[in-house]
Amino acid sequence: MTAVVTPLVEATGIVKRYGPTVALQDGRLSVLPGESHALVGRNGAGKSTLVTVLTGLQAPDAGTVRFDGEPAPPLTDRAAWRAKVACVYQRPTVVPELTVAENLFLNRQPDARRGFFSWRRLQAEATEVLETWDVRVDPGARTADLKVEDRQMVEIARALSQGARFIVLDEPTAQLDNREIERLFTKMRSLQESGVTFLFISHHLQEVYEVCQTVTVLRDARWITTAPVAELPRAALVEAMAGEAVAERQAAAADAVVEQTDPDEAGAPVVLEARGLTSDTFEDVDLTVRRGEVVGLAGSSGSGKVALAESFAGLHTPASGSARLDGRPLTFGDVQAALKAGVGCVPRDRHDQGLVFGMTIGDNATMSVLDRLGKNGFIGTARKRGFATELIERLDIHAEGPDQPVSDLSGGNAQKVVMARALASDPRLLVLINPTAGVDVKSKESLLSRVDNAREDGTAVLVVSDELDDLRRCDRVLVLFHGRVVAEHRAGWHDHELIASIEGVDHG
Repeated sequence: MTAVVTPLVEATGIVKRYGPTVALQDGRLSVLPGESHALVGRNGAGKSTLVTVLTGLQAPDAGTVRFDGEPAPPLTDRAAWRAKVACVYQRPTVVPELTVAENLFLNRQPDARRGFFSWRRLQAEATEVLETWDVRVDPGARTADLKVEDRQMVEIARALSQGARFIVLDEPTAQLDNREIERLFTKMRSLQESGVTFLFISHHLQEVYEVCQTVTVLRDARWITTAPVAELPRAALVEAMAGEAVAERQAAAADAVVEQTDPDEAGAPVVLEARGLTSDTFEDVDLTVRRGEVVGLAGSSGSGKVALAESFAGLHTPASGSARLDGRPLTFGDVQAALKAGVGCVPRDRHDQGLVFGMTIGDNATMSVLDRLGKNGFIGTARKRGFATELIERLDIHAEGPDQPVSDLSGGNAQKVVMARALASDPRLLVLINPTAGVDVKSKESLLSRVDNAREDGTAVLVVSDELDDLRRCDRVLVLFHGRVVAEHRAGWHDHELIASIEGVDHG
């Protein structure tokens, strides 16, 4: 008779709401001691919410969490939580200006008395922790000078030194190259043999098959399945993530999309041409967008897609490569030069990059075209107000008028103001980064209809998004994986095909 193994971590019936938003409706997870357990799902599936509950950062509205069969500690007992679980995030949480030893014992210096403690003792105990867990870094090194993989190992060693044997790795490979990833996986296997258990979160499904024994899938804020990795074919895993109603969703989306003609086949001129673009997040990218063509960029959070698109809008300077807009060299690293060249942009975050919340709708919508509304720095108020009113009507912005503060608007209408400013300059290239993030369904459709209008007007459009509905408006979708373009999907692709490319299932 097989002995029943008590899960090291078990979450059951987890529910978490933020106002009217249900972030997690039925979160479940059962992780056995000593295994690497993958948690996968599309963006918005509920992974991050479940992690905040598992690590004691937030209490669930319903459901239970147990460690070794015992109820989880109270949220206020942080020491008890640290002794059970730790999360190593994509972005390190170590203090960069402190040494490795100082980070290992931050806020818990050995034998600290009256504000004094022994630096020699700190160094000795840090060396012991690093040797115990075979982390080969200098305890006296400044953490900022370490490689990403070494900073991650310092964070893991810190958690283990506090007693935790359950480590959550949240997108740990996003900033690593292939050689560093393999070293991380080797270290994970070694730690597993020492009794450490991992929850592994990754958008790259081939990594799940390389390093994990069990996988749990979340979709639409619900638990879908848990299965041994060896018994779950990759196609079945993608299907579990994409859902069974793929055909119905695509049929509905097809009805809403205007008829698309292939700009390439129609002989449309090339508007944007990039060759050999390389930076620290993408490598050797070739890209063309023709007049009246909508091209999508898809990929995981560490794929480089956002930085690539932002480069065309003047926000970054690639290390090498070039781009031409309408045959003229496009200047990198200069937003004003990009705007003058004919690039309009909806940035990835309307709060931090897209809007000035102390200004009116009219001021926000027209700030990119002030030179057209006046001469020598003098801008006619009536002309500016009239132009802003036209943009409000064109984008169907629900507002009292151009003088209303933009801070009064809903998320959907605020995003429309960002779109209005991008379109105000009649751009030849329109760069849209997460254009429908955080908006309601009606606003989403209104914003996407602007993409259709831009296509009809002959504008070249580049769309970067994690939302499949956004990408469905595209004539082509290019998929980036670890900074390289690895696949191209023409209009009419199926959800599981695109997800397979994004997650790294259909290529090496």
